[in-house]
Amino acid sequence: MTYQAPALIIGNELRKGRSRSDFAVINPATEEVLGELAFASGADVADALASAERGFAEWRKVGPWARSDMLRKIAGLIRERMPEIARLLTMEVGKPIGEAEAEVISGAEHFEWAADQARQLSGETVNSRGPGGRGLMTYEPVGVVLALTAWNFPINLSARKICMALAAGCSVIVRPAEEAPACVAAMVQCCVDAGLPAGAITLLFGTPEEVIAPLMAATSVRKVSFTGSTRVGKILIHQSADTVKRLTMELGGHAPVLVLEDADVAFAAETAALAKFRNSGQVCAAPSRFYVHEKLADEFADGFVKVAKRLKLGNGLDRAVTMGPMTTIRQRDRAEALVADARQRGANILCGGGRPADINAGYFFEPTVMTDVHPDSEILREEPFAPVAPILPFSDVEEAIARANALEAGLASYLFTSSLSAATMVSERIEAGMVGINTCAVAIPEGPFGGVKQSGYGREGGPTAIHDYLNIKFTHTRLL
Repeated sequence: MTYQAPALIIGNELRKGRSRSDFAVINPATEEVLGELAFASGADVADALASAERGFAEWRKVGPWARSDMLRKIAGLIRERMPEIARLLTMEVGKPIGEAEAEVISGAEHFEWAADQARQLSGETVNSRGPGGRGLMTYEPVGVVLALTAWNFPINLSARKICMALAAGCSVIVRPAEEAPACVAAMVQCCVDAGLPAGAITLLFGTPEEVIAPLMAATSVRKVSFTGSTRVGKILIHQSADTVKRLTMELGGHAPVLVLEDADVAFAAETAALAKFRNSGQVCAAPSRFYVHEKLADEFADGFVKVAKRLKLGNGLDRAVTMGPMTTIRQRDRAEALVADARQRGANILCGGGRPADINAGYFFEPTVMTDVHPDSEILREEPFAPVAPILPFSDVEEAIARANALEAGLASYLFTSSLSAATMVSERIEAGMVGINTCAVAIPEGPFGGVKQSGYGREGGPTAIHDYLNIKFTHTRLL
């Protein structure tokens, strides 16, 4: 399969970006330059916004059942084109092709879930205070939506935002991460080919200064959904103030894992390790701090190492590969820095810890497991986003809960126990938007995805997400 850097999509038409800036898209498994991505200019952004405003005026008039049918048609095209989209995803991000295929199918499932949500939108009658009157509460689409996504799950993250915006009757401008443009462009093309009116969906690539800043300043952009770092999220929150935009912020995480004394330790180690090393650890909800009861800590570490050692690193297009490279060179450099910091503070590296000796190209980093990690180590304070797992023993559940809640990150958390009462007590005490009990699967279309504290606010997926794209209108009528 050849690779071609994608064009912008404005008014359902392809357009080459006219900015003087561009970006080299690199295959992280080979360090090969796949193509040069042309960025949008200020004029392109102005055209895109005008198109999105026109698209909103048309799409909002389409009824919820017809919107639902359109979303299902889009999902069908995504499923049909899954092999092509998944291959682009692996080439750009590096994840194994099986993981890429699963992500594309998950993207289709998000559209199907949103299609169900669109059909369930209904108003509500409110009793009037006196005779001859009635109150009516209805939902209306909020307006043009700006969707800003990260590179680690480009299909899933974009799908979550696009499908709910369209289900609500909004138009949406998608600006994906430049590291993974073609796979998202292929999914957006599914939306166009399904028959969305021109301007209902727009695809832009470009710098924050040329693309994001003018859209954040635009009064017609009424809603922003962002997935990315807490640092950038705070910038967007400040930028949204002048126009009072509605925001969904899915920011960084640093998910604790608590393995209680009564847990099935072999199952816990296998489940947590597979989740940790998925996508080379580049998952915002990845388990990343492992607090294990002291009686189980050695056995848990042994099980974790066994999983790490059986992973096969390499180019994700090879179906025998079970872990690909880091997506960017800066992520690999960060992984090296985290391990070096922990090692300097006395950490015991049980396996991994560096670049694989038998791979000469690509941004690869070995799956790494460490114990005896000093509490001041950077990996315990900052989101690692790397295949590096620190395992720490605890003796008391209260101690473990306190350590789990010590950070300002509050996206996901995980708990392994065979006790229903312990599961209930700990999950209620953990400060996180999502808790997995004896599972690390918390990102599913029917579940609300999002965090608390500095991991953000708002939810994507689940039965409530569509309301973030709707305004409530109350009409009070007195019948004469």
